[in-house]
Amino acid sequence: MPDDVDPALLRRPWIAGPDPAAPSESWLALDDDDLLSKIETLPEQHGEDEKLIAVMRSDRHFFVRQEAAKRLVDHERLKEYRDDRHIGQILARRLRRYEDVAYLEGLIRGSRHLEVRRAAKAQLEELYETLKLTPGRG
Repeated sequence: MPDDVDPALLRRPWIAGPDPAAPSESWLALDDDDLLSKIETLPEQHGEDEKLIAVMRSDRHFFVRQEAAKRLVDHERLKEYRDDRHIGQILARRLRRYEDVAYLEGLIRGSRHLEVRRAAKAQLEELYETLKLTPGRG
């Protein structure tokens, strides 16, 4: 890596699973294919948010982490990860209420990540339409 590259602009390093340090019952002990299958086949009201949070906190590839974020039942828990460029995109797409307008506007103004700002802007435009709001006036 060149010396003049800002480390904050680089993607977080990832590790292909399984995680050898994970307990055998942990989802992180699964290889990526099995882990993605487990995530994708969860029923809608699954009760596995804690396991999904563990995947989101892990060093797995961003795609695996995003898929875990998409399946959270409690979308409010995504707000803990607003500064994560990959989870932040999923967060922005899950916001759908009046209270979320200000949050999305804040993400657009304050996120360091273009992907998060784009997702927030797209969701905010959809939210304005859904809630019959005028941009900038609520």
